[in-house]
Parts: sequence; structure tokens; C-alpha cells
Amino acid sequence: MLPLSRPAVRPSAPSRSSRRGSALRRACAVAAVALVPVLAGCEAGSDAPILHWHPPTSGASATIKEDGGELAIRNAFVLGAAPDAALPAGSSASLFVGLVNTGPRDRLVSISAPGTATSVTLPAGGVLLEQDTSALLTGPAPKVIVTGLTRSLAGGTYVRMLFTFQKAGTVSLAVPVIARAESFATFSPAPTASPTPSASGSATATATATPTP
Repeated sequence: MLPLSRPAVRPSAPSRSSRRGSALRRACAVAAVALVPVLAGCEAGSDAPILHWHPPTSGASATIKEDGGELAIRNAFVLGAAPDAALPAGSSASLFVGLVNTGPRDRLVSISAPGTATSVTLPAGGVLLEQDTSALLTGPAPKVIVTGLTRSLAGGTYVRMLFTFQKAGTVSLAVPVIARAESFATFSPAPTASPTPSASGSATATATATPTP
């Protein structure tokens, strides 16, 4: 005898929980896609946190817990020379960094690079950080200059830097030197110091002149 044919089994309707899960995944995917142009549009604003900031994970970062809040150093890096080149000893370098403060009012009072530079120049008076504010010491023109390099700096190397805050204290970071190429080609190198007038002018002439009897 031929076997009795069985009625076709209809696929069971998805459960309510699986339908909710699928809808949630679709909503997340749509939200993620919609977020891309929003983030891209942020770069057009003058106060945008990602203005001239590429990419956000290349630099050194640290977080200090302070009185129920945080003081964060984000994406600190030194702009180096072009690839296959190095900044020579005696020159200057640009330092780029972002600071975010959710704790009490504080101030970045100094940055130093012991063993690498004679000094690091900050904006006049340091950098004031009110509570729930950020300070983006970014480009295109550098706001922090590492001056008097005591050694050459090539891309891919690191510089030990000390960030000193009025209340939070001092933080030591290994700051990378990033070659001025690709995304970082839009950043500006440190300004070149104007040459000092030569002392061989009138001062030298006066010093070597023969006095009149």
C-alpha cells in the first residue's frame, strides 16, 4: 500500500518575544545608520567635540577621579614630521590634547617633557576647566607647543609628559609621536621661531672701535 500522505505543516507563527526581538534589532540598526550623518554634521559646528580630531583613539588618555567627578585627558599626541623623517633636536613640536572635566573646577597649570624638551608652552594663564566643561586644545593651529627638543622625534615613538593640574595633581603619560600624514596632514606643525637679530651689527662695531685719544 502507498503510505498515506501527510498534510503540509504550516510554519508556526513567530512568538511575541521573537517579534519584539526582531523589531528591536531593526530599530537599533536604523538608529545606528541615522547616527552616522549626525556625527558627520557635528564637525561643521564651531564647538563640535570632534572638530579637527582624527582619529579619537590614536593618542594617550587618562582619567582622574575627583570629588564625585572625573577629569579626563583625551587623545594627547605630538605631531611629528612627514613619514620617513624626524623632527630635529633644537626644533619645536605641536601637542594636541582634549580635556574633559565633570568634577570640581580645576586648571591645567603646566605640561613638561623631561628628557625630551626644555619647556612646553600653554595658553597664557593655563587652561581653566570649569565643572562639566571641556577644553579642546586642537587644530588646525596648535595651542600647546613643545619647545627646545633635546633629541630628534620620529613618528611611532613616545614622549613621557607630565600634566600638572591645580587640584588633581600630576599625571604621567606616554604620548605618541604621530607622523604628519593621512588624517593628520591637516594639523599644523609648530611655528618656526623668528631669527634673532645678529649681534654683529652696531653693538659689535662699538665694542671693537678704537677709542679716540
